[in-house]
Amino acid sequence: MHKPLLVPEFLDRARSHYGDDEAVVATTGERFTYDDLGERADRFAAALQARGIEKGDRVAVLDPNTHYHLEAAYGSMQIGAVHTPLNYRLTPDDFEYILSDAGVDAIYADYEYADRIEAIRETVPTETFITNDAAEVEGDWEDFDAVLEDTAPEYDRPEMSEDEIITINYTSGTTGDPKGVCRTHRCETIHAYLLVGHQEITDDDTYLWTLPMFHANGWGHIFAVTGIGATHVCTRGVDAAEIFETVRAEDVSYMCGAPTVLNMLIDYYRDHEPETTGDTDVRLATAGSAPPEATIRTVEDEFGWYLKHVYGATETGPLITTSDARRHFEADSDDRFRIKKRQGLAYLGTEIRVVDEDGEDVPRDDETLGEVVVRGNQIMEKYWNKPEATEEAFTDRVEGYYHTGDLATVDENGMIAIQDRKKDIIISGGENISSIELEDALFDHEAVADAAVIPAPSDEWGETPKAFVVPSNGDPTDPPVSPEELTEFTREQLAGYKAVRRVEFVVELPTTATGKVQKYELRQEEWDDEERMVGQG
Repeated sequence: MHKPLLVPEFLDRARSHYGDDEAVVATTGERFTYDDLGERADRFAAALQARGIEKGDRVAVLDPNTHYHLEAAYGSMQIGAVHTPLNYRLTPDDFEYILSDAGVDAIYADYEYADRIEAIRETVPTETFITNDAAEVEGDWEDFDAVLEDTAPEYDRPEMSEDEIITINYTSGTTGDPKGVCRTHRCETIHAYLLVGHQEITDDDTYLWTLPMFHANGWGHIFAVTGIGATHVCTRGVDAAEIFETVRAEDVSYMCGAPTVLNMLIDYYRDHEPETTGDTDVRLATAGSAPPEATIRTVEDEFGWYLKHVYGATETGPLITTSDARRHFEADSDDRFRIKKRQGLAYLGTEIRVVDEDGEDVPRDDETLGEVVVRGNQIMEKYWNKPEATEEAFTDRVEGYYHTGDLATVDENGMIAIQDRKKDIIISGGENISSIELEDALFDHEAVADAAVIPAPSDEWGETPKAFVVPSNGDPTDPPVSPEELTEFTREQLAGYKAVRRVEFVVELPTTATGKVQKYELRQEEWDDEERMVGQG
């Protein structure tokens, strides 16, 4: 038989089986059961309908990881409105573009960020404005809790199809205007099923929100954690001391953390030696750039946490691979670090290929570079109002596969290892140099806290590797290592032509809200005086 896969059913299931159990630990100190969460979502759904919001209308959510985000998301989706989460680190101009591009009809915005919407409200199509503390916000905003109190929890749930768009997640937009990634009920549901299986999520898990809920719906955890009946522990940002304390106090068993979060935790741990667990073992998922072996070693051997390295993009669900392939490494051997650095094996029901420019699969020699392409039920439907970009994304090298833009190798077991972005590969004197390989080498130096490598212009070679390095002492004016020493260090670890040639010490690297280094900004600055942002190497 065929049963439609519909996103509101995640909360339906939790209410049915875990109504009296704790659903949310709020940043306000409140605790909500699944019955509580469900009723608040019902009231928000009814309030939206009372304000004219209908199935297919877009409802934006601008919020750090609070209970309001979950309530607004499910309240919207229960009436078939399209949940459109916003990156809270964007500017008013960015919000103006997204709200207009998506044709957003209503928005809930946290009081700390509502001013950025107030600044552009006269130029966007949005008509309903709700915040969680209207007294703290200038302008005509309704108060979330007052709206719920004044609204009965009865609403009309329309008939929905699994092939209808239910979320739009905007990409970071580091190389141009953000693109709205459209995902259907079916996409979101199947991705959540995969997440539950591969991340081993169970109803007795306590999940700590260190990953932004807005980012690809918190990597799908707003669905998976809810549907399985586990507990959400909310946050208003990432603070290392608070993370360790919350892990202990709330007996957190599972969380996600971008590489920048892991670095923050490791630095705090080195200085303060906090307790790292409660009574339950901790699992941590990381994605973005591959974590250095030293990072994995610290998280697993010193924190006592189990690290899962996963990979994907907003367009892919996001998660499509995992390095958690335990038949390929011994649990206590150092060899596991080599495996866990890889992006890994495809998720169930997901087809990962690494193809050359002709669309042919590269050999499994772990040397030949190709682009990662993927197809699976969790892949996006389209880009919102961008048919040409959608067409290109699915047809560039291979018809019917989403093209990630990531360059990778494949080993004999089919495990992929990302080597670079297509636009980040360094071509120096005709030789391809992986910036990721160079970064990994730099991370092995004790004086390097963070690093990003980009191609820099070179009269002799066309391009040459340049490293932006955050020194371990945090002082770029007096680092504990010289550029020459770092050049020699990379030369000792890699082929001579791959060594970093230039080093610039910085206080911090530019990153997106999800912790990905914005190399585009570094390249733009480095190539500012050049006619083009690519060399002739």
